[in-house]
Amino acid sequence: MSVAPASAFLRACRRFPVPYTPVWAMRQAGRYLPEYRRIRERMSLLQLCETPEAAAEVTVQPVDRLGVDAAILFADILLVVEPLGVGLDYAKGEGPVIARPLRAHDDVARLPDVDPNDALPFVFETVRLARRALAGRVPLIGFAGAPFTVASYLIEGGPSRDFLQTKRLMYTDPNTWTALMERLSALTARYLRGQISAGADAVQLFDSWAGCLSPDAYRRYVMPHSRAVFAALPPEVPAIHFGTGTAGLLEAMRDAGGQIIGLDWRVDLGDAWARLGPDVGVQGNLDPAVLLTTQAEIERGVHGILNAAAGRPGHVFNLGHGVLPETPWEHVRAMVDMVHEMSRR
Repeated sequence: MSVAPASAFLRACRRFPVPYTPVWAMRQAGRYLPEYRRIRERMSLLQLCETPEAAAEVTVQPVDRLGVDAAILFADILLVVEPLGVGLDYAKGEGPVIARPLRAHDDVARLPDVDPNDALPFVFETVRLARRALAGRVPLIGFAGAPFTVASYLIEGGPSRDFLQTKRLMYTDPNTWTALMERLSALTARYLRGQISAGADAVQLFDSWAGCLSPDAYRRYVMPHSRAVFAALPPEVPAIHFGTGTAGLLEAMRDAGGQIIGLDWRVDLGDAWARLGPDVGVQGNLDPAVLLTTQAEIERGVHGILNAAAGRPGHVFNLGHGVLPETPWEHVRAMVDMVHEMSRR
């Protein structure tokens, strides 16, 4: 089942004119939706990700309830590391935990070679099932964590505020760092290509934690590996490159790759797009917290971002990060409707 060529999302990713600004939301399949919460009452996160029928159902839920212009695969950025044997688990209320963090050359050298087609068949089956359920209504976005962000989890052993272990390894043992990043970039590229082969219409690379780096460190230690991922993807499939806290890295992220650069809410969309130049589109960038407020404030935020984009081809409306769990789903629906109504050409 092919997606209609008139898809506003895919046209915007290619910087073609669109009848209205397309909109979707990161974490649009999640805890703020009552139907998702009902499924999670009987399944852990890993169980849900590893059950294609349920994961596909969760992928499609926001399309039915919210009227968004794209679905995004329900998965987790660390699924790809579970086959590496590092002891991935999800501690309640704490997020992912790596039982055996990578801190030295021998830790990296011991990592097995992983073929995602063999190790993660459930992800690709979820893509196929979700694509079938969407029936061409909207495109399906696949995704993966960027090499740096995945590496930071593997080294820190879980989420971090300052990423000291990661930076220590990066600066003091560049050979081990490079070996790990090359391994992860090759794995990530194969993983995304597998999602595309299964039916993903576009992909997003999440470099969620790259904002902890200086521009020089990003260019030296990260950009070559993110660039390798994008270079390995089929050029006809739109790719979005997203990070948080990346106001100082936008030009380097553009140079690393992606037809669309995702912006968090800490930058002015118009100023950021001027810095990036006309050869890429942008995605974003409403502060997710605005969706916890009032209809009037949501309308004000949507209006401001659309004004900053000024109707230029290549804008995909989104939040500046994921939907917060406390968000009333009605507010997300209101945002979607406002974007469609205010931006109609």
